[in-house]
Amino acid sequence: MKRAITSRPTAIHHGSKRRSGFTLIEIAIVLTVIGVIAAFAAPSITRSLESGRGKAAAKSVLNAFNYARAQAIRTGNNQVVFFSAGGAGDAAGNALTSADGRPVPILVLDDGRPGSPNQNCNVDLGEDAVGFQGEDGVGWGANRPTSADTAPDDSALAIHSSGSTFLAPNGTTPVTWVLFRPDGIPVAIDASCNAGQLGSGSGSIYIWTENRDYAITLSPLGAARVHTWNRNSGAWTS
Repeated sequence: MKRAITSRPTAIHHGSKRRSGFTLIEIAIVLTVIGVIAAFAAPSITRSLESGRGKAAAKSVLNAFNYARAQAIRTGNNQVVFFSAGGAGDAAGNALTSADGRPVPILVLDDGRPGSPNQNCNVDLGEDAVGFQGEDGVGWGANRPTSADTAPDDSALAIHSSGSTFLAPNGTTPVTWVLFRPDGIPVAIDASCNAGQLGSGSGSIYIWTENRDYAITLSPLGAARVHTWNRNSGAWTS
């Protein structure tokens, strides 16, 4: 018996030609979506960049304290940390500048051995000084905290408008500098480079960005910490 041979129909697909490119309406829709996404993302990106600048500036202050303390112990020389808070300079009022003459917000001066001829708390020609760079959009002082909202490690009664709560040896005159002795202990100094007693060198530096505030505190024994102002709780955190 012969088997019937049947043929199955073969489906043949004819590919249709696809049009290339985009229409103006499609482009407009894509641009609109991108614009909406950018509008929502921009504030977050701005805040992130601002936070980064604030943290970098706070770290520069912290690094200046730690560097000065380490250098004082290593060299046996007095190290003075100056801040341009409120436009201040060194003890003589000279502007703080780097080795190449550029203004810097923070300067650490190797002022020599205690009692040496050039040990005067001023930046003299030929003395070693290290500048620490600042950040755009960062200012000295407190923005959201009130003057009474001092940081946890700050023994000051109020935040000075300059952003520094360091005081001269008399305990009342605000200054924008502090001296580290060869043993690494910070002590207060006045404009004439007269040093205070043990425990007189504690204080804080306050800096702000548009939405963040930072306090960098220095303990009487030289330990430095960074605190951040929490807008939700209205208090400092570390």
